[in-house]
Amino acid sequence: MPPPNPTFSPLYQQIKGLLIQSLQDGEWKPGELIPSETELAVRYGVSQGTVRKAIDELAAENLVVRKQGRGTFVATHNEAKAEYRFLRLAADDVNTGKPKSSYLAVDRVRANSHVAKLLDIKPSDSVFVVKRVLRFDGVPQILDEIWLPASQYKGLTLERLQSWNSTLYGFLESAFGVRMLRAIETIKAVSAEPEQAEVLQVPVGAPLLLVERQSMTYADQPVELRRGWYLTDRFSYKNELY
Repeated sequence: MPPPNPTFSPLYQQIKGLLIQSLQDGEWKPGELIPSETELAVRYGVSQGTVRKAIDELAAENLVVRKQGRGTFVATHNEAKAEYRFLRLAADDVNTGKPKSSYLAVDRVRANSHVAKLLDIKPSDSVFVVKRVLRFDGVPQILDEIWLPASQYKGLTLERLQSWNSTLYGFLESAFGVRMLRAIETIKAVSAEPEQAEVLQVPVGAPLLLVERQSMTYADQPVELRRGWYLTDRFSYKNELY
């Protein structure tokens, strides 16, 4: 018996790959209805069941959203349930409201070696550095420092961010067509330095949780690097593990 072909993949996985390519190419935009399973089966010359299995996986990965009686839509950060997809800070008090963003600054700088490596760019390349604070019930809880490749976010300004009335990811998707699909995080306990202490209104040296997040879009292309200093006196970092 010949050895298995290492390049073989099930048919539904091949169809899934073609659908992802169409999403990546912008054939179907965030929030748009994609063709029906029947139409896609005809398009790719496969059974409807094969298409359904491919779409099931895309839905499980939050790339598309099935809506009963309406069809399947490209997932968007502007949907309520996806607003804070990567935020894992859970309030100890269930009555705590949603976070509100305040943008402090947007600067354009040259990427240092650490940022360049994680964003897959050259150290000489420009990045935007966004600083913002997230408040819950008016109390500052998170200070974010966010690095974005300037080549992908041309025209980003503090004024544009301040005039946006939804989430940062919703803005980046709407304004620049960038969707954050998955992220890798590292978490470390740190002490507040003067800048974090001033913004979060805590003493210098107060305990904080430092969360560094590398976010990727299609084809695992990194499109954001974020460092967040979390004040956890009223919150816990909560994640689901499978």
